[in-house]
Amino acid sequence: MPYIDIVPLKRATGLLKKQYEAALARAGRIWGIVSIMSLNPRAMKTSLDFYGAIMHGPSPLSRSQREMLAVVVSAANHCVY
Repeated sequence: MPYIDIVPLKRATGLLKKQYEAALARAGRIWGIVSIMSLNPRAMKTSLDFYGAIMHGPSPLSRSQREMLAVVVSAANHCVY
């Protein structure tokens, strides 16, 4: 399994700490998909903002349809969803 260096919460500062705190407030934990972006907090923020816009922003698709699409794409890519 590949190894990706991460910055743990206890060492996070600035924008990274703010993003980690938002992740904890949102999900109660920091998921791996979030922590692997910890070396580039600006990219993490942009990625999470993009995800939020896609999943929670205005759309002709319902939230359920968007979640279904995410599951299907993850399965097609052999990713754990």
